[in-house]
Amino acid sequence: MEQETNVEFRMVDDDELPPVVITHNDDDQVKVVVNIRHKIWLSLHRKTIAGVAEPLFGKLDVILTGMLREQRRDELYE
Repeated sequence: MEQETNVEFRMVDDDELPPVVITHNDDDQVKVVVNIRHKIWLSLHRKTIAGVAEPLFGKLDVILTGMLREQRRDELYE
């Protein structure tokens, strides 16, 4: 059974935060914070930002595959 994934989105107006932050909320679920202080930059790069999901998944997949290979190697040598 697949777990339902909800992403929390927050909009802030903050001089110190970058345009977009991917983090977690109090329930350890994904939270995306969009800083409207950077609305011109966000507008100019909206298509690039929207297209980042697939390459980001690819990078995360490489990291996790490496971690799993290390864990499996450790398991074999125990």
